[in-house]
Amino acid sequence: MKSFFEGIEDLFVNGLFAPFDLLREMQNWWTANSVNWVFVLIGFVAMVYWLRQLRIFDASGEEDTSITAHSYM
Repeated sequence: MKSFFEGIEDLFVNGLFAPFDLLREMQNWWTANSVNWVFVLIGFVAMVYWLRQLRIFDASGEEDTSITAHSYM
């Protein structure tokens, strides 16, 4: 059983995370943090999409904004 978990450790440490070791050793900060910038860009695009969808549904006027719109209110 111990060798099973050591195999999983070897897979992740020496295999799947190897590209991140290369990024960590780079001298250029911008390149080393490229994965973070990709995630920031994806988050920004998702936020803009979400805000546009909110604006579309707000402009259509189909939302019930009365005081009894939800049962818990």
